[in-house]
Amino acid sequence: MQGHSDAIPSVSFSPDGSQIASGSKDKTIRIWNADTGKEVGEPLRGHTDYVNSVSFSPDGKRLASASHDFTVRLWDVQTGQQIGQPLEGHTWMVLCVAFSPDGNRIVSGSSDETLRLWDARTGQAIGEPLRGQQVIGKPFRSHSDYVNSVAFSPDGKHIASGSDDKTIRLWDARTGQPVGDPLRGHNDWVRSVAYSPDSARIVSGSDDNTIRIWDAQTRQTVVGPLQGHKNVVRSVAFSPDGEHIVSGSFDGTMRIWDAQTGQTVAGPWEAHGGEYGVLSVAFSPDGKRVVSGGWDDLVKIWDGEVD
Repeated sequence: MQGHSDAIPSVSFSPDGSQIASGSKDKTIRIWNADTGKEVGEPLRGHTDYVNSVSFSPDGKRLASASHDFTVRLWDVQTGQQIGQPLEGHTWMVLCVAFSPDGNRIVSGSSDETLRLWDARTGQAIGEPLRGQQVIGKPFRSHSDYVNSVAFSPDGKHIASGSDDKTIRLWDARTGQPVGDPLRGHNDWVRSVAYSPDSARIVSGSDDNTIRIWDAQTRQTVVGPLQGHKNVVRSVAFSPDGEHIVSGSFDGTMRIWDAQTGQTVAGPWEAHGGEYGVLSVAFSPDGKRVVSGGWDDLVKIWDGEVD
């Protein structure tokens, strides 16, 4: 699908699978019909710098976006209009954003090395008791470098974050407190994290060209490292049934992996061209399709079913 005029760091299916959102370095967000590939309405404009991440609300009515302009913004998917004022609080580029499973909260991660929680209805930062003090809007500060990726567990209890500090950290989604020790194993930046549908596992992609699957409770690698990509693994996602993982890499290819054995079961597909190839991948809610966004300014839809 053509329309963006610059690279596409983020793509996301709507919860009902009917639409796709894409965020681009051209500072816009576009909504696409997932069946026809045609753009729906006008581009969503408001960010003043790269759009790094987009996330649909669970009911599909709203979209959250994160940008190099230091803000998170909320959008009405039907009208394409921004909802309220930008969510401000991060002190540097906002690289990732995700809705909670109940749609009431948003988590964002930033180059300022923090995560922040927001009330998705009011746009206000959520303050949680930290070390006995109520600190309104206080960020979670434990990473020592950029926070590239955030994900709520499907059960809503935890948040996972991946960072340039080569670790993954888990957080209590209610209190904002870190849970256990960091997940260590990657020897380079962690670019992408995602939960399995049962919240029991986490998949991560890294600049070390590998993918790892972790036990969310023990925080140990249980599958991997999965090897095959020849460059940075920029984006990873579980299939809705938890049986497969899709990955996209700077090497320009996509692969689908068996989440139990770690074997490649589809691909590699030559997906996107350009210097950094594939920037974002996501499964459709029914698991039958995969959407990808690339350095070549294109959004593409693929057959995601594995024989």
